[in-house]
Amino acid sequence: MTRILLEMADGKTKYRPGEAVEGVAFWELDAAPIAIELRLFWRTQGKGTVDVEVVQSMPVAKPAAKDRKPFRFPLPAGPYSVSGKLVSIVWGVELVAEPSVDASSVEIVVSPTGEEVRLTALEKTK
Repeated sequence: MTRILLEMADGKTKYRPGEAVEGVAFWELDAAPIAIELRLFWRTQGKGTVDVEVVQSMPVAKPAAKDRKPFRFPLPAGPYSVSGKLVSIVWGVELVAEPSVDASSVEIVVSPTGEEVRLTALEKTK
């Protein structure tokens, strides 16, 4: 049985820059993995090339087949979570076990208001 799970502290998924993303990672695998790593990242999605930036990672030393690990990632000043017609910036936390392809992730929002910044088309003035 394989189970990989991220649980966010208080179920929180909306943050402001400078706040800390906290939670607990759980895993139950058939055998001890070679590596387990927690990652705070952002990525672009939409038209064009996808960019991914791992902002911070937390490797688990000598991971067991079954365990739990609390995590805490302080957020940088940016970039903000953005949603636009052509491109979006999406933040997340992921737990990855290697060498398998097992992973779990949770999307989060990072902005000064705690809400995703929505880009809208500007109207042309006459």
